[in-house]
Amino acid sequence: MTGPLHGQTVLVIGRGGGIARAVVVAARDAGAHVIAAGRDRQALDKAYAGESDIDTETVDLTDEASIAALGERLGTIDHVVSTASARARGRLADLDRDAVRRSFDTKVIGPLMLAKHLAPRTPASGSFTLFSGVAAAKIAVGTLAVAITNGAADVLARSLALELAPIRVNAISPGVIDTGAWDAFGEAGKADYFADIAARNPARRIGTVDDIAGAVLYAMTSTFLTGTTLRVDGGEPLT
Repeated sequence: MTGPLHGQTVLVIGRGGGIARAVVVAARDAGAHVIAAGRDRQALDKAYAGESDIDTETVDLTDEASIAALGERLGTIDHVVSTASARARGRLADLDRDAVRRSFDTKVIGPLMLAKHLAPRTPASGSFTLFSGVAAAKIAVGTLAVAITNGAADVLARSLALELAPIRVNAISPGVIDTGAWDAFGEAGKADYFADIAARNPARRIGTVDDIAGAVLYAMTSTFLTGTTLRVDGGEPLT
């Protein structure tokens, strides 16, 4: 398949649905051979069964040996995208230390180790795309740990962009995206929450996984873009 990623290999780390799946499919449709990796390979095998040009792999971002082993198995990778997260929500008094540690380990330290072990296998024309989030730009009570994790991811992207140059490193900062993550609110609660966000943000709607996948494709293919956080959030921090 021809496209802007034709002949290139893209590694996408995350689950088999939501934003990760949208990125995997968009990269494949742009001509790439895509490797979808995560802790639950069986779930990924099921999610991508029958899909062409998509392979699956196992990796645990909280385990450096697992990341190093993945690099040994894969060889050269043109683009690396890490969508994985482990959110630690709640007010300060209710925050669990282990949950905060998992949040940093998954979204900051894990991608740092990915860069350590995969950058030597990435060509100069390649890229890393990390994930931040709107909580870093719009501070609110109850999202302290999420905000500082996302802020660290922003700084990591800028720092890696300088150290790994000319390999490009960027971050994506999604706003409220309809991924299924809000289903725990219940049907009515989710509908009310989405209606409130859509009424207040300048885009006047909730984001979609395709909005985010498009931004990731741009980050991978725009060869003059590095050290930047792309805020795909409907203007939510302005409200």
